[in-house]
Amino acid sequence: MVRLEDPIDVGGLTVPNRLYRAPLLECAGNGDGAVDALVSHLEPAAAAGAGLVCQGATIVRRPGGCAAPNMTYVDDPGFVSRLSRLTDAIHDHGSTIAIQLEHGGLRSMETWHAGYRADHDLRQLAVSPPPRLLQLFDRLGFLSYDPRVMTTDAVYDLAADFGRSAAYAVDAGYDVIHLAGANMGIVHQFLSPFYNRRDDEFADGVRFLEVVHDEIRDRAGDVPLMTKVPAETEAPPGVAHISEREAVHVCRRLADYGYDALVPVSGSVFWDASIVRGSFPDHAWRDDRFREGYVDAFGGRLRAGLVALGNWLESLVYDFEPAWNAGLCRAVRRVVDVPVLAEGGIRTRGGIDRLLDGACDMVGMARPFYAEPRLPARLLGAEPDTSVVCASCNNCTVPQVTGADGVCRTPDVLAAAGRLKRDGAYDRSGSASDGEE
Repeated sequence: MVRLEDPIDVGGLTVPNRLYRAPLLECAGNGDGAVDALVSHLEPAAAAGAGLVCQGATIVRRPGGCAAPNMTYVDDPGFVSRLSRLTDAIHDHGSTIAIQLEHGGLRSMETWHAGYRADHDLRQLAVSPPPRLLQLFDRLGFLSYDPRVMTTDAVYDLAADFGRSAAYAVDAGYDVIHLAGANMGIVHQFLSPFYNRRDDEFADGVRFLEVVHDEIRDRAGDVPLMTKVPAETEAPPGVAHISEREAVHVCRRLADYGYDALVPVSGSVFWDASIVRGSFPDHAWRDDRFREGYVDAFGGRLRAGLVALGNWLESLVYDFEPAWNAGLCRAVRRVVDVPVLAEGGIRTRGGIDRLLDGACDMVGMARPFYAEPRLPARLLGAEPDTSVVCASCNNCTVPQVTGADGVCRTPDVLAAAGRLKRDGAYDRSGSASDGEE
């Protein structure tokens, strides 16, 4: 049986074990403190033993394209070269690091963030005109669309931007290029029949991922390349979407084309709670520190209240489900010969061991790292009943619409992590960073 502690080959790269920190919003931006912020967010996972650390979605073209405030752009080689301090820090602990490349397209802040729209005269980069259902939200005033639908040549230009950013990242020491192929970003929009109604070669959304692959290979060499692949299993009835069967077919095509690893994930055609299943984040919505930020983001107190109400309703539909992508990953693993990575609702060592017994080749966690930055020290070599302290309450996620850092803010969860820290649970024998973080 494969063990979490076993190494794995990903596109010629030896990853020391099969536990990875999945991509999260770091909200580090591009300012003077950006590199320090990224090091503080990511290095603890490597110091605690994670085999792979994934830097969250970074944007390949400016202006615009950010799905949340303070995302980091990686279109400037001068800035990206400074990130070598981050990659060196990860490598010093014997870990490997991936960078996730992204563009928000119709999901960008110029669509949904009222305050940002008021300060920036930007049009959305679009695969096709917005679907009618989203145009309804535009007419109701919750979203604002002024899309710039890409010509065929413009699609090739965007793919080249992905290639250039990948080359900058490889020069800065990143080991893996990870495409943000889900969560309603531009890659997802190419793949989804809900968003993609083109009549050129890119009507087949996989073609965009093929061109991006070629651009990265031409500009960055044989760096290991992976992508998320969405199944829109939570789409409302009657809405065109990517079925699980179609997502498996996409994964097979990408593996055959030369992608080195795949991350199949299920969700919706919308940017909703299907990607962060769990409880309603009551504490975050009531927190006075973010109240004005919500008003700015959503365009007024009434609209912020309506968004909170929608969030509550979604929490009833998308309640927490352990390892919710396991079935999809298992189906993909049957038809590809590259590593399949599982994430989403993985919370126990026993659950990890079951996933590695046929469903996937690596296991990742995201939100639990907000509460336990050194979580791998507890999971590697652990007993099956070892569980994360994360309560999947989503109090970490909602404040990020205001540009707040991604951290755990739930008192009971923080108290549990504090007790574990005092007991030495996050110490790792032989680590260069066994001391306090």
